[in-house]
Amino acid sequence: MGKYILRRILVLIPIVLAVTFIVFFIISLTPGNTAAMIIGDGATQESIEKLNEEMGFNDPIIVQYGRYIGNLVRGDMGRSYKTGVSVSQEIGSRFPNTLKLTMLSILISIAISIPIGIISATKQYSIFDNFGMILALIGISMPSFWLGLNLIIIFSLRLGWLPSGGADSLRSIILPAVTLGAAAAASITRTTRSSMLEILPQDYIRTAKAKGVGKRPIIIRHALKNALIPTITIIGIEFGNLLGGAILTETVFSWPGIGRLMVDSINGKDIPMVLGCIIVFSVGFSIVNLIIDILYAYIDPRIKANYE
Repeated sequence: MGKYILRRILVLIPIVLAVTFIVFFIISLTPGNTAAMIIGDGATQESIEKLNEEMGFNDPIIVQYGRYIGNLVRGDMGRSYKTGVSVSQEIGSRFPNTLKLTMLSILISIAISIPIGIISATKQYSIFDNFGMILALIGISMPSFWLGLNLIIIFSLRLGWLPSGGADSLRSIILPAVTLGAAAAASITRTTRSSMLEILPQDYIRTAKAKGVGKRPIIIRHALKNALIPTITIIGIEFGNLLGGAILTETVFSWPGIGRLMVDSINGKDIPMVLGCIIVFSVGFSIVNLIIDILYAYIDPRIKANYE
């Protein structure tokens, strides 16, 4: 298991290199002069050319990227072109907000989706099953920003129950968490239902019923446990998607997280800040996938044997 974890950690290196290079190259091709954006409205051509030379913006893209990676290896993610603040310091102050929002969103998704998926599978083609699958289809199809705006209109503007944005209190996280978790709940519900439907007709389930085991123990101890592998997989994928997908939600609700920071940085061509956010998202997604793979071993001993 230790060797497997080490191999997965080493795989992060080429992933980070590939992702940062692609993003670095794309941002460099976007319109606008970075030096002019840094200086501001009072920028003169002379000051722009001087800053381009000082910051190395006149160098070829590959040279600029190599310089950035060299600093990154030494633990320096650079400084923001707009504010001059350390990238690692700025991301470190905002990452807890994004993580808190993502964790609450996935917890809401799991609490809603797994019970609905189990009941839909055990009552296949019933009214509850059809209604649950319709809701799941709507949840997958609905854009998060559209849902967020409608929640603001209903619960903030009309009812006045919850804040429309910011992070001033615990109530501020409710609407963005629900918005972010809606699509995840829909995917987890559909996966849980499909997995349960594959397990329920199995011979060992019929054997347990023939022995007189109660319905609830059969569902929880036998069926659900063996249906967890696909469900955990989709939970891990959705957690990674929520971590990166918080960009739109944080922008709609003015949530002070990494997603909103990245949008503002892209608009200002703040390359070090954008790359720092991308690295956090990439590493976070890879770590989540590693944790999911490790959980497989504790759920199914056959998978653990393959790791050893």
